[in-house]
Amino acid sequence: MDSNQKIPTQPKFLRSMLDVLLNENAWRTILVQVVAVLLALLIGAVLLLISGANPLEAYAALFRGAFGSPIALGRTLEKATPLIFSGLAVAFAFKAGLFNIGAQGQLLFGAITAAFLGFALHGLPPYIHMPLALIGGALAGGAYAIIPGALKAYRGVHEVITTIMLNYIAINVTDYLADGPWKDTSPGNIVARTPVIDPAAAIGKLGPIPIGFIIAIVAAFIVWWLLQKTTVGFEIRMVGLNPSAARYAGIKVAQTLILTMVISGILAGMGGAVETLGVVGRYQPGFNTGLGFDGITVAMLGKTNPFGVIPAAILVGAMKAGSSEMQFASGVPKEITDVIQALILFFVAADVIVRSLLRMRKEVGEDVKLSSGWGKQ
Repeated sequence: MDSNQKIPTQPKFLRSMLDVLLNENAWRTILVQVVAVLLALLIGAVLLLISGANPLEAYAALFRGAFGSPIALGRTLEKATPLIFSGLAVAFAFKAGLFNIGAQGQLLFGAITAAFLGFALHGLPPYIHMPLALIGGALAGGAYAIIPGALKAYRGVHEVITTIMLNYIAINVTDYLADGPWKDTSPGNIVARTPVIDPAAAIGKLGPIPIGFIIAIVAAFIVWWLLQKTTVGFEIRMVGLNPSAARYAGIKVAQTLILTMVISGILAGMGGAVETLGVVGRYQPGFNTGLGFDGITVAMLGKTNPFGVIPAAILVGAMKAGSSEMQFASGVPKEITDVIQALILFFVAADVIVRSLLRMRKEVGEDVKLSSGWGKQ
């Protein structure tokens, strides 16, 4: 071979993906997650027996309701889509040591803003109207996240406190808008809700697959790329690991914290926008309840990894989509799925139990850092 001839190399993106797939620690983490789910299902089976139900029949009905047909699969992915966005929002904030409990409020503002842009604008082609409403909802969530980000960066106010309070503000403001200036005034309507969005703003489906789900997968790849392959992502991760060291290295910690919260809010707001434009077709109080809080569960199940968020969201979405079938077929209370979900989260969070069963040692760097502390950065 000519010494001057260059050996072809793989594109950087493919090499990075191969590194992720071949990472031994990643596979060990996946094994822990799988065993955690199995343990939760096992304890759930005991609870089902105590309640007088057949666990095999109940779980079979749960699977049918979630994956048993194209319609069931579409419903599962539909449930999983906003959970991917809210999970990404929480996971992204974790990387900077921030615990964004405010994803729920940011999601609500994204949902109602998308609804407003969806019904207030007319005559736009779909390729303009839908992206405009989607981006508008995302930006609304990001704008709302500036508040806790700035308070954390410049006044040292802990984001857990501010985001919890801002959630209540978001709930009441969006309720007021849906029952006040943006209320559906069509004859006979007495419910607090906005008018139906224009068809040009709607997010459709590709067969049983919601297009919103595809957008969520793309968002997960973008988040991974941003965190792992850009200078901004490196700075965010460094601030999360050690703010003092990051500041000493010349990183602008305050600006990085605010930027992190804004991007987290954009992801949450986009989740609300997709739910409005692709599922509900309008904003109605109560239809988005809990989606932001479930994002915390999804982020924890996915170990705050953008790619881990996807299967975690599908799992939670499957439990939500299949719970009705399980209840109908086996007479199981619908709340049993919430108990199983809580058990899964417990075993994932307290993974020392699972690792002791597998005789597996925790590797350095596997811990999830929830917050950088209460003091000023």
